[in-house]
Amino acid sequence: MREEPVLKIELPELKLLKRGKVRDVFELGQSLLFVASDRISAFDCVMPNGIPDKGKILTQISVFWFDFLKNIIPNHLISANMNDYPDELKKYKFLDKRSMLVKKTNVIPIECVVRGYLSGSGWKDYRNTGSVCGIKLPEGLKESEKLSEPVFTPTTKEDEGHDMPISFDKVIDKTGLEIANLLKEKAVALYQTAANYALSKGIIIADTKFEFGVLDNKVILIDEALTPDSSRFWPKEQYAPGNAQPSYDKQFLRDYLETLDWDKNPPAPELPNDIVNKTFNKYFEAYKKLTGKEIL
Repeated sequence: MREEPVLKIELPELKLLKRGKVRDVFELGQSLLFVASDRISAFDCVMPNGIPDKGKILTQISVFWFDFLKNIIPNHLISANMNDYPDELKKYKFLDKRSMLVKKTNVIPIECVVRGYLSGSGWKDYRNTGSVCGIKLPEGLKESEKLSEPVFTPTTKEDEGHDMPISFDKVIDKTGLEIANLLKEKAVALYQTAANYALSKGIIIADTKFEFGVLDNKVILIDEALTPDSSRFWPKEQYAPGNAQPSYDKQFLRDYLETLDWDKNPPAPELPNDIVNKTFNKYFEAYKKLTGKEIL
């Protein structure tokens, strides 16, 4: 029996720095505490009911990837083990497995999106323009087709509303040439390494997004890494280009919401139990395949 979803994180001892759609960030002296709730969002709206254990799944997948990819670029993770937390936090049992102690950085305000397959907004852009975020692609590609090489399609990082696609020149304007080139190089390397590993476990990572920050004049990976919230995960054995694909991510939820008479503005509709359960199962299946663990 799964626990009730954790929708609101209350830690009176700590200063709340940011309450995101899913993750809450608290001040902790020289570090930060990231806590992943069980909230789920779609079309920039948070659903009124959550997905039990989703925050634990997201956190544990990120912890797995931070370790797996640490040789490509350092990351902000200090510890996800509650034994390492300050004593005043150890009484909050709900933090177990859904929280991370992380380093403070100066966040680079760019969402570093990497696409290995033609899907989602990339597919829509390609149909209209023959390009994805201004990058010209060959003619005649199908929906969900694998690209000859991954493309870096950065966006703005907005606190409210949609992130907007930007050109690489705009990234240079915001960060300078050296950091812009580093972001592109590292994001593509992270994607390729993770995609190759995931494919060996039966999962296609169609696209994903990374965030980076600067600590001691060095760029490091921050936020989350390659979760079903930040990536498109497709089952390898069902892959068939030419259509949208079955997924392990929240595309399933988006597809359900598209069937409703809802204008995609708040308030979002309550999710029925079967949609909640199927969404959990998809997230948990991705966790099991990637980490090899059967329990959280």
